[in-house]
Amino acid sequence: MPVITPFRRPPQSADAPGTPGPAALPSRKARLAHWRAWRARYPRAALAVRRTTTALAAVLVLGALLLPNTLVALEPNRFARIPAEAVIGAVLLLCLPRVPRLVLAALFGVGLGALTVLNLLDIGFTEYLGRGFNVVLDWGLLDDARSYVADSMGGAAAAWAAVGAVVGVLLLLVLMALAAVRLGELLAAHRERAARGALLAATVWMTCVALGVQTFGVPVATRSATGALEAQAHRVADTLRDEAAFAKEAKADRFGATPGARLVPDLRGKDVIFTFIESYGRSAIEDPVMAPGVGRTLDTSTKALAAAGYRARSGWLTSATYGGSSWLGHSTFMSGLWVDNQQRYRTVTAGDRLTLTKAFRKTGDWDTVGVMPGVQKAWPEAEWYGLDKVYDAFDVGYEGPKFSWSTMPDQYALEAFQRLEHGRERDRPLMAEIVLTSSHQPWAPLPELVGWDEIGDGSVFDGIEESGEEAADVIADSARSKEAYGRSVEYSVTSLTQWLERYGTDDTVLVFLGDHQPITRVSGDKASRDVPVSIVAKDPEVLDAIADWNWTEGLKPAQDAPVWKMDSFRDRFLTAYGSVPHPTEG
Repeated sequence: MPVITPFRRPPQSADAPGTPGPAALPSRKARLAHWRAWRARYPRAALAVRRTTTALAAVLVLGALLLPNTLVALEPNRFARIPAEAVIGAVLLLCLPRVPRLVLAALFGVGLGALTVLNLLDIGFTEYLGRGFNVVLDWGLLDDARSYVADSMGGAAAAWAAVGAVVGVLLLLVLMALAAVRLGELLAAHRERAARGALLAATVWMTCVALGVQTFGVPVATRSATGALEAQAHRVADTLRDEAAFAKEAKADRFGATPGARLVPDLRGKDVIFTFIESYGRSAIEDPVMAPGVGRTLDTSTKALAAAGYRARSGWLTSATYGGSSWLGHSTFMSGLWVDNQQRYRTVTAGDRLTLTKAFRKTGDWDTVGVMPGVQKAWPEAEWYGLDKVYDAFDVGYEGPKFSWSTMPDQYALEAFQRLEHGRERDRPLMAEIVLTSSHQPWAPLPELVGWDEIGDGSVFDGIEESGEEAADVIADSARSKEAYGRSVEYSVTSLTQWLERYGTDDTVLVFLGDHQPITRVSGDKASRDVPVSIVAKDPEVLDAIADWNWTEGLKPAQDAPVWKMDSFRDRFLTAYGSVPHPTEG
């Protein structure tokens, strides 16, 4: 009778395919043993690794504690100081047993990483928008930044930039936590010496505060990290308080109840055109690099308009925004309210505030249109502005190339306005709001003027775009950015004034202005928020009505011309042209 032996599965090698056995999954103890063996075998190398790791952890933590939140303050002397937070943190870690110490160190590191992210956002926002990052309002602007990169440098660059930013933030938080834990364990391992060092550092810190000791022009003792947190907290509190106060302010309107028949009666029968030129700021006229070219353009345009029978007056307005967020400048100018953040913008556009453009529609005597080549998605604010019809980037028949962020050259947008609206036979005069975009950063490639009869569907600009500068090359070079910005303003102003010479009538009134200054890299660290504003007309009565404004003759405002806040323009304009106040209460 055959003997039946039970089946036994042969042992599986760790190198065999399938589920790895215990040998393939070394335990934590095995890894530590391997590290100790390596450390025993190469003691000098191990010591160098430990010291390098500790030094990098200290540099990371101290660098984060001392990091300023503005680019202009990012100098070596800022890192030659004693942060109070480091002294307090060392004392707390020395007082705790191991597990609470590890938890506290990790949380401290993550918090320090988050503060570093906020400081970097402050630096970026200050450079581009002239203000710090608002943790309540500004997260949505990060998506606008991604869209700007996509429009300027392509979708792939925007995607990689977004992924890199997310990975960078996560990596920073992890590394900062590990660095804090590393330093906490080092303190615990040398508790007695660390305690003496902390006491000495605290004594030096307090002495430096008491005596006002400085090195390289900055105080040795600092609490900059705590100060940055306090500033963010105050910013949040101010934002929350401002929301309710502004909502009440927006309801109080000097002309809110004025009947249509008593609004701008002195402009009846005129085609009134409000035009914003992107980033057209005071720096374009006064900065030594840009001023010569822009000044010549303004002088030449003033003379050309005079030859065509037009006169102009110009002054300065202080914009509610800087470097970007153009819609804040537009809404401030039109509403007569200081709209300097996204919450205010949402509040005012959700209400029924009388905008300058809506005042013309309320009369019933004007057709109101908007030409918005920068708008590429639904724009519900059109109703708030009081625009019967809006032409966005897809409504004007453009078949040419984009010029970086700008969807089309200003010359095409103006010619399309002439073809679609201004040049048509109509029963009523026209009120238009036009936003020109060719002077939007990164100012490369730039369009060039072509013959007005050659514009067609915009294909004529193909070769100009292809031969232009690369956006990435201009963005990386401050000097080239300045030069390109100046040329973009020259182009936009010339396009607009040539359009007026060619198509304007005896009844055309043009009001044009900048929405904000260009970014700090172009305008400078100490630039104002002022932008030029001009009113141009053939009818002498139009300019006589603003004679008491004391604006400068021509398109270039004098350095000492009046400077008004942008939110004051609406009421001044309505009053100058005969509007009668009928206030609504807040």
